[in-house]
Amino acid sequence: MRQRLKLPAGLDGNLWHYRQRGRANAMHHHAELEFNLVTRGTGLYLLAGRKYQIRRGDLLWLFPAQEHVLVEQSPDFEMWIGVASPKTVRRIAIDPGAKLLQRANPAGEYCRRLPEPDLAGLEILIAGIANLREHPGLFNAGLGYALLAAWHQFERAADVPVHDVHPAVERAARLIRDKDNTLGLNELARLSGLSAPRLSRLFRQQTGIALVGFRNRQRVEKFLALYGTGQRLTMLEAALESGFGSYPQFHRVFKHVMGCSPGDYRRR
Repeated sequence: MRQRLKLPAGLDGNLWHYRQRGRANAMHHHAELEFNLVTRGTGLYLLAGRKYQIRRGDLLWLFPAQEHVLVEQSPDFEMWIGVASPKTVRRIAIDPGAKLLQRANPAGEYCRRLPEPDLAGLEILIAGIANLREHPGLFNAGLGYALLAAWHQFERAADVPVHDVHPAVERAARLIRDKDNTLGLNELARLSGLSAPRLSRLFRQQTGIALVGFRNRQRVEKFLALYGTGQRLTMLEAALESGFGSYPQFHRVFKHVMGCSPGDYRRR
């Protein structure tokens, strides 16, 4: 799915700090070049048909033609996200080593792990520039510098192990996140092109997560997005709309995933 990013007026891109909020993200790509700098927790990325297990210190580059989705993240997951418009990338990525940033889908792997000193320095730099959004001139100059500084650190860093993902596993993950997470296992397997036992086994082998557990996690994320502050839907209404069959099932899964009951979450 091609996503249209809404960049702030007058800015060449954006920088923001992302925390795990229980919101589901669909498989997507966009015209802007993107980088992610993981600062806390762990996650699982599906990117251009490959699987990346990411943690603190990992720096990923997501190019415009590459579909990607963060399918799993620990409760403490945090990262910095940076995006830059195509025009901006063409203007600043002019050194021989940086020209690759202008491509839509370059060959190779673009996830590496930064040493702690490099991570700390880059994190401070990005945070300082992100605070300049009210000053477009300063922010745009800083964004270009942050982008090239991140690429420079990336070129010096070590590769992160990457594994190909079976098309059926990627298809199943996409169906659960993007379509209808009420699909039964047999129907999900049929649409993914494998038998139910093989899909379940392969999904766990390649992602480290049981298929049922992954689907439950996505239902909780959908519930959190629907329920919000509780002003539009009741908990039961949001739970049923998220794919749970009953409130007791929702309560059990929610407590397992979030570590607290729905009532405790609401009071917090």
